[in-house]
Amino acid sequence: MTTSQRGRLLVATPEMGDPNFDRSVVFIVEHNADGALGVVLNQPTGIAVADALPRWASAVTSPAELFRGGPVGTDALLGLMVADPLDPPAGFVPAHGAIGTIDLEQAPDDSTYRARVFSGYSGWAAGQLDAELLADAWHPVDARPGDIVHREPDRLWFDVLGRQRGKLRLLANYPDDPRVN
Repeated sequence: MTTSQRGRLLVATPEMGDPNFDRSVVFIVEHNADGALGVVLNQPTGIAVADALPRWASAVTSPAELFRGGPVGTDALLGLMVADPLDPPAGFVPAHGAIGTIDLEQAPDDSTYRARVFSGYSGWAAGQLDAELLADAWHPVDARPGDIVHREPDRLWFDVLGRQRGKLRLLANYPDDPRVN
């Protein structure tokens, strides 16, 4: 296994070719020898959290929609949140610093106001993500807490690339169709 990407972002390359991950930014919740699990951070569904999980409606950050976490297990909901790691709310499991999963079965308390709810997830079998990383299908970069609850999901791919150094930063300006550049 390559270095674990747990707690990091995977930024899709412009040439990826998989419509499930076109210009996507994936937060990796877990990555070990058995495989990897993550959620796409920038694909809102248009379905209000208030309709799908009413008790969490006031705890999610705008846009208050379910996000498409990936093509796997689309009937399952997964919650991510940003919390004080020194005083986390009940049901918070840290993944990286202030970022972690939250138990959606529990009613949110006053501290769970920076959350996002995902329908489905992105999953990789043992060795699959490692192979994709070696093939340069993804750009692994450090995650920031604000990435999880970015208020403009359609800008996240550009914003994450734009804060990188060197050639990776240039990809933020990569056209949808390089033939018309």
